[in-house]
Amino acid sequence: MQLTSLLGDADALFNVTELSGSLGLIATVILTINMVLGMMLSTSFKKTNWGIKLPAKIKAVDVNNLHNYTAYVALFFVFAHVLLIPFDAANKFTFLDILWPVNAPHQSNIVLLGTFSLLALLTVIITTQKGVKRKLGYGLWKKIHLISYLTCILFVVHGLLMDPELKDRPTDWVDAEKLLSEICGFVLLLAFFLRYKYYIYSTRNN
Repeated sequence: MQLTSLLGDADALFNVTELSGSLGLIATVILTINMVLGMMLSTSFKKTNWGIKLPAKIKAVDVNNLHNYTAYVALFFVFAHVLLIPFDAANKFTFLDILWPVNAPHQSNIVLLGTFSLLALLTVIITTQKGVKRKLGYGLWKKIHLISYLTCILFVVHGLLMDPELKDRPTDWVDAEKLLSEICGFVLLLAFFLRYKYYIYSTRNN
């Protein structure tokens, strides 16, 4: 059976583009949670005043494992989001357009942001593997791990500006899906601000 026939059959069963967009949105939410968990770990939140007051069941949660787990789950949803796009023949996307979207048929610059965010996420996850992390050394690993900040920003911006139906329409800022991305963006900006405040505080008191 030819690829075009397979693409047509897949699109007939369900809206591939819509499903891809939904998976991308789920990935955005999970990445946001992952980023917040990472910043909680970096501030040793369990030793802070508010961390000490948390219920015992919450304090018993292994945040480090949850942080790692959400990274892998997010990566799964990102890959699913990306790999589904070429299966909608109407979009005229190829797998090459995903890997190198300079000549992508729709919003190539915005697609490029998504590609960069995927590469950044892969870089962070690969360098966090115990063997790789050990060879890099903590200092270099920490610098590379800061890419995660860029990953979230790129992914949120990509989600906000990309037309979910791939019809090159301008962003509808009050659309429910866009509102969810906006909330994720706000949460991240707030988390970045609080993390920076903690950095300033800890620097002055050490």
